[in-house]
Amino acid sequence: MKKVVFMSLVGMALYGQSALEVAKKSYEVISGYASSISKTTMILKNAEGEENRRRLEIKKLEGGQGDKSLIHFLYPLDIKDTKLLSFEKIAADDQQWLYLPALKRIKRISARNKSGSFMASEFSYEDIASQNYQNYSYEGEVKETQYQGESYLQITRIPKDKNSGYSRQIVYIDPKSYLAKFGEYFDKQERLLKKVSFLEYQVIDGVNRIKKIAMHNVQNGKSTLLIWDEDKVQVGLKERSFSKRLLK
Repeated sequence: MKKVVFMSLVGMALYGQSALEVAKKSYEVISGYASSISKTTMILKNAEGEENRRRLEIKKLEGGQGDKSLIHFLYPLDIKDTKLLSFEKIAADDQQWLYLPALKRIKRISARNKSGSFMASEFSYEDIASQNYQNYSYEGEVKETQYQGESYLQITRIPKDKNSGYSRQIVYIDPKSYLAKFGEYFDKQERLLKKVSFLEYQVIDGVNRIKKIAMHNVQNGKSTLLIWDEDKVQVGLKERSFSKRLLK
């Protein structure tokens, strides 16, 4: 009897949280890496199932006012040395610059274009940017959802950025680890646009790190898989490692 009462109290504590509290905890459990360098495989798959593989290096730096990242394409040759530099701005437009080696020029990504496809993948420039919980408002209460025999905390978040390509995003979070597991992203017409799956995590030096993530566009049938083949945290990167001068 005592055990049943205890479990009921635990359940009440979990599901009595606000969506903002859950989102904050979910963000915090993947924070604390300070800076990181990873080697990643990107697999693009069209509606017919044909695949196209890419190889890239990702550098990231945590910051109190927003994270910074530098993505460098290593393969294939036709896009080798293409780079994307992103400066996250909490409660403001992120700044992003794309270096196109074929043109030998740096292109500023307009806030109006952040919903566009990143290098022909099903990830948008918006998806590639940091998913800080402060960049969203939260709708309704936390819901308990069952999927394939597992329980999840379901929250609905609304992008604060008026230039977002999404009207809302529903995210399903493990109530034990607070790690996001999958989500549904809706376009401006409130139609389901994408399904994201956080397929695998790993712990590196005490920090939760995403290992594999898939983005499936339900409207065009295409999908993109990102796999972190190598990942190192707390590598000592500084602000100077994220300068526009390093794009060329």
